[in-house]
Amino acid sequence: MAGWKATYEELSTLDKDSSLGPAKLVELAASAYLIGKDGESLDALLRAHHGFVHERNLQRAGGIAARISSILLSRGDHAQAAGWMSRAARLLDESGEPGAERGYLLVSAARQSMASGMPADAEAKFAEAAEIGQRFGDADLLNLARQGHGRVLIERGDIAGGVALLDEVMVAVTSGEVSPIFAGMIYCSVLSACSDLFDVGRAREWTQALTRWCESQPDMVPYRGECLVHRAEIISLRGVWPDALHEALLACERLSEPPGQPAFGAALYQVAELHRLRGELEQAEAAYRRAAEAGRSPYPGLALMRVAQGKRDDALAAMCRVLQEARSRRARSRVLSAAVEIMLACGDVGAARRAADELDALAAALATPFVRATAAQAIGAVMLAEGNSTAALASCRTAWTLWRELDVPYEAARSSVSIAQACRMLHDNDSAEIELEAARRTFQQLGARSDLARLQPSRDARSASGLTARELQVLRLVATGRTNRAISDELGLSEKTVARHISNIFNKLDVSSRAGATAYAFEHHLIESST
Repeated sequence: MAGWKATYEELSTLDKDSSLGPAKLVELAASAYLIGKDGESLDALLRAHHGFVHERNLQRAGGIAARISSILLSRGDHAQAAGWMSRAARLLDESGEPGAERGYLLVSAARQSMASGMPADAEAKFAEAAEIGQRFGDADLLNLARQGHGRVLIERGDIAGGVALLDEVMVAVTSGEVSPIFAGMIYCSVLSACSDLFDVGRAREWTQALTRWCESQPDMVPYRGECLVHRAEIISLRGVWPDALHEALLACERLSEPPGQPAFGAALYQVAELHRLRGELEQAEAAYRRAAEAGRSPYPGLALMRVAQGKRDDALAAMCRVLQEARSRRARSRVLSAAVEIMLACGDVGAARRAADELDALAAALATPFVRATAAQAIGAVMLAEGNSTAALASCRTAWTLWRELDVPYEAARSSVSIAQACRMLHDNDSAEIELEAARRTFQQLGARSDLARLQPSRDARSASGLTARELQVLRLVATGRTNRAISDELGLSEKTVARHISNIFNKLDVSSRAGATAYAFEHHLIESST
C-alpha cells in the first residue's frame, strides 16, 4: 500500500506541472491533511471549491463549502465558519439535487448550535444528518453525525445513551468502515468526551485500538490539536511523564499556527502541570503564565504550586475565587479536589469538608471510577485532619484500589502516603512504613522529585525542627488525633498550655493545621524520635 506521503508528493508534483482539476484537488487536500499539512490541505479545498463553482457543479461546491466551514469552526473562526455555512446552503439550494452533502452542512450547523448553547437544536440536526448518511450509504457522514449526537446526549445528561453511541461509532472507526480523515476527527471527539467525563479507562482502551488501526495507514498523522492534549493527559496519568511532556510540547507546536486556536492554552497548561509534578517549578511557572496569556486559566495547577512554594494564602485566595466562578458540574469537578488539598494546607478543615462532600456528591452523579477515586482521596484527607483515623483509612484504601485499577500510579502513591498517616494515628507503625516505602519507590520511578523530597527521612529532623522535648510529646499526641483536652489530661497540663505548645509547633514547623503538623512529623520521622 502506498503511503499518504507518496500520494501527496505525486499529486503536488502534478499540480505544479499543470494545475489539478477540482476532483484531484480534493484528493490532494485529503493526503495533505493526513500527513499533517493542515494549511496546505485547506488551501487545496478552497481551490477545489472554486473549481467546482466554475464547472457549475454546485452540489460538490456546496459540499466542499460545508467541509471548509467545519474546519474553520474547529479552529475557532466562528464568523468565517458561519459565512461558509451560508454559502454551502445557498449552493445546495441552487443545485436542488439530493445527496449526502446536505448532511455534512447539517453537521456543521449542529456544531454551531452546540457552541451557541442550543443542544436541543443540535440534537435534531445531528439526527437528521445521520438519517441522510444512512439513506445515501455514506458511512463517514453517518458516523460523524452519530458521534455528534452522542456528545449532545452527554451534554444533556444522558451519559449512558451518549457513551453507547460513541462506543458504537468507535467500533465503526476501528473496523475500517470510516475513511481515515473522519476516523481521526471522530476519535478526537470521543477522546474529548472521555476527558469531560473523566472516563480514563474508556479513553485508554479506544486509544490502544486506534493506535493498532493507525499502524495500517503509512505516514498518517491522525492526532491534532486538542486531541494531542487529551493524549498527553492520558499518558501523564499512566505515569510516563517524559512521553506525556513530548506529546504536550508537540501539541503546543502544532497549535501555535495559526495563532488564536482555543486548544493552545490547554496544551500549555498540560506542559505546566507536568513540570510541576516533576518538581520543575520555574518551568511550570513560565508555562502557567503562557497558558493564561493564551486564554486558559492557570488554575488549579498554579495554586497547587503556590502551596508547594509555601505561599498558602495566595493559593487559598485564588482557589476561593475559582470555586465561585466554576458554575457547571464539569468545571467544579475539576477544581474541588485541589481546593480540598489547599484548604487543608491552610488549616481550614471546615471548608475542606464542604468541598470534599460536594465532590463526593458529584462522584455519585458521574459514576466514573476516576471521580470516585478523587472523591475518596479527598474525603480521606479531610477525615485525617478531623482525627477520624479509622474512617480515613477505609476511604484512602478505597481511593488506592481505584487508582490501581485505573493504572494511575502517582495518585495511588499519594493515597499510600495518606494510608501511612492513618496507620500511624492507629499506632500501626509497621504498616505505615510499608506504605511509605511503596510511595517512595513510585515517586522515584516517576521522577516526582517534590513528593519524594517530602518523604525522605532526615537524620537531623528533630534538631532542625527546633522542637523541645515537651513539644515533641505534644506533637506525638496530636498525630494520634487527640484533642487539646485529651492531651492536657495525659500530660497533666492545662488546656491553655497545650494550646500554646501547639501554636509553637505550628510556627516551628511552618504549618497551619494539625493535619499539616501530623504530615510533617510522619514525613520527617519526628514521631519515632519522640517515642
